Amino acid sequence: MSDPVNKPAHYQLAPGVEVIHITEHLGFLAGNVVKYVCRADKKGEHLQDLYKARWYLDRMILNATKHHKETT
Repeated sequence: MSDPVNKPAHYQLAPGVEVIHITEHLGFLAGNVVKYVCRADKKGEHLQDLYKARWYLDRMILNATKHHKETT
């Protein structure tokens, strides 16, 4: 049975594997990219979740671009 607070069904990747097991090893932005991609097919907001993932990925790219320009 799904527990909407502790074990939401839309974050279960496989039995015993949750998105949090992956995202807790990533930074905030990368973790959100993974989170939204992983749950996109499970919440009924497929396209919206993909747009959210892209928003975070675009932010990562912007930050990396700024950092690259500052170091070159």
